[in-house]
Amino acid sequence: MASNCDICVNYVYDEDDDEYYCMVNLDEDEMYRFLTGNCRECPYFRLDDEYGVVRHQM
Repeated sequence: MASNCDICVNYVYDEDDDEYYCMVNLDEDEMYRFLTGNCRECPYFRLDDEYGVVRHQM
């Protein structure tokens, strides 16, 4: 299962812990599917497109 977490806007770096965390709060069923690998893609994935705002303003 390929993970797109590295390019997701919800995957943020915490300087205090020196680790990356997913900012989405999963409920119990979603967490079970995630941990068992039964989900093919994350329903909360959003591309971290830092130039998207600029393109929208043009």
